[in-house]
Amino acid sequence: MTGTLPTTAGPDGQRPPPTQQGSHDLLADAPRVDEAGVGGARGFRPERTLRLRVEFARQLRRRRTYLVGLVLLLLPPIIALAFQVSSPGSGSSRSDGSYSGQLLAELATQGAVNFALFTEFASASFLLLVLVALFCGDTVASEASWSSLRYLLVIPVPRGRLLRQKLIVALTLSLGVNVLLPAWALLVGGMFFGWAPGQSPLGGTFTTGEGLTRLLIVVGYASVQSLLVASLAFLIGVLTDAPLGAVGGAILVVILSGILDSITALGDYRQFLPTHFQYAWLDAVAPTVQWDGMMRGTGSVLVYSAVFFALAWWRFHRKDIVS
Repeated sequence: MTGTLPTTAGPDGQRPPPTQQGSHDLLADAPRVDEAGVGGARGFRPERTLRLRVEFARQLRRRRTYLVGLVLLLLPPIIALAFQVSSPGSGSSRSDGSYSGQLLAELATQGAVNFALFTEFASASFLLLVLVALFCGDTVASEASWSSLRYLLVIPVPRGRLLRQKLIVALTLSLGVNVLLPAWALLVGGMFFGWAPGQSPLGGTFTTGEGLTRLLIVVGYASVQSLLVASLAFLIGVLTDAPLGAVGGAILVVILSGILDSITALGDYRQFLPTHFQYAWLDAVAPTVQWDGMMRGTGSVLVYSAVFFALAWWRFHRKDIVS
């Protein structure tokens, strides 16, 4: 039973509409329904509203989810075919000319692990960020653009629960994207280039188990770093009714941070930029794993993300849903 908003009045004796700020504070004082369904405020039980399986089903059936799955399915084979048809030494590096990118590209055809590492490097700076921003920025803003956000609040779904359920689903899908792409790239790389031991771009080789461990560290760190764009997109999605605005705004902030990080004149101030340690996972493919950069990058992202998520909660509880 979901029921309707309890009739408990506020301090002024009037019950505010459920789409206005403060109205759902009355839910905390509403009596609950027992298992027999007697008593309580019209059968209201907040834990039965917007269940995770319902939200998962809604998001998985959306067209954008199918398109994301198609992109993830096609990208590794396309990259592998590009390496197959390219001539040796034809030059395959990132547009930013990074030395690490060149080395990973040169080793990409030397086995499944190296191919998966290159695919991760080529995707982490933009594609994966866009997909994460899409899942996290679209989840609330799309409801507002469809005018269905008002109806979720009228059911009533408590505002905190609404954000929590949507964020859990969005972050789960984002994690799925970050894990599925390198996992699929590993399989595709094995089919195209074999299962030779992984090689470090700085020299040396890894056993199969060690190579997979290094890849797992890379994927884990990249997933943590994606929290930055996830929290930014989620915050902007709460502030706007335009899903594309939330996605584009989060990506724009990340790009600007990357541009500022490339200005060496800023010196040590660059360490406070949220994207400064974005590629610290490259320390995981060195002959010996260097944890310092990844630890600092993880701490920085967790602080920024906590602030952005807190701002999203604060703002959503204090805005009227009128669109």
